[in-house]
Amino acid sequence: MDDLPETPARQGRGARTNPATQYEPLHIDLDPSALDEEERRQVETTYFHDPAQSILSTNESPDVPFRYSINPYRGCEHGCVYCYARPTHEYLGFSAGLDFETRILVKKNAPELLSETFQKESWSPTPICLSGNTDPYQPAERELEITREILRVCAYHRNPVMLITKNGLVTRDLDILEEMAEWNGVRLTVSVTTLDNALAGAMEPRAARPPLRLRTIEACAAAGVPVGVNVAPIVPGLTDEEVPRILEAAAERGATTAGYTVLRLPGTVREVFVDWLDRHAPHRKERVLNRLRSLRGEELTTEDFGTRMTGEGLWADTIGDLFRLARKKHELDGPSPPLNTGAFRRRSGGQIGLFESSG
Repeated sequence: MDDLPETPARQGRGARTNPATQYEPLHIDLDPSALDEEERRQVETTYFHDPAQSILSTNESPDVPFRYSINPYRGCEHGCVYCYARPTHEYLGFSAGLDFETRILVKKNAPELLSETFQKESWSPTPICLSGNTDPYQPAERELEITREILRVCAYHRNPVMLITKNGLVTRDLDILEEMAEWNGVRLTVSVTTLDNALAGAMEPRAARPPLRLRTIEACAAAGVPVGVNVAPIVPGLTDEEVPRILEAAAERGATTAGYTVLRLPGTVREVFVDWLDRHAPHRKERVLNRLRSLRGEELTTEDFGTRMTGEGLWADTIGDLFRLARKKHELDGPSPPLNTGAFRRRSGGQIGLFESSG
């Protein structure tokens, strides 16, 4: 459509196939060798309007520290091969493989829907997470600025926000985030999976490289925006040994908190990730898969609350102890004050907040 980006083909795709979905009765399995690596990387991204009727997703999981989230985009061009959100694309009739990276649904009316929500008497001010599923600062955001407009609405109404990203584009919005930080209305978390540029390029092909993520932490901290680091996901047998170095690097640049999750492979993510191991880390494949199984009762994943994010058993304890020791050493284990919901305000004609200063 005319008002959506026309993205030229660029280097880097995480998946190389479109595995069958659990909802489609018929699937054509194309030979992965039909396209060579260069041709797969050049598959163009297509954007679609997502005519959303509501914008807030409600979380019921005790493993996730927020109740409400907003996902301006469905699908994610970052192409992270391990992304747990990949199977959500199957609900749309797309695959969790290449489709997830190249068929992006865009909620252009998200800021208006959020403003309408805040104007309702039924809304009780509550922190909102951007995003719970896909990255709010993926490449399309540079042009569309949906996340930026959502932040403007939150700043206008003074409803607090938690941001999670692995993209340096968040620094574009420091003018809004600085203002929100003044009334304790924002927390930023930057995800860092590895400090190895080559590994990051293969595993997270269109996300910011590790040095940029560290510079993002530094820039946001210098601007007075509370920022933490999320070592996520830790890939046992591949990136777990990097945990202390990641925490040290983040702390040196101003991060004040830290968290972690261990890789999980729900649904068709397993097929995408195992195929990636075959291509990029065949010598580590069995080591990675065996350690994952040791964390989750000989399965590659589990949906059990309480253990699905970190695993259980000896190896899970080892990873947890390594993380906690490094977090304490680098003083990333202090408490974070709760976000301020007391500053919330409603204004008549709430839509005007999209077009004027949020101050």
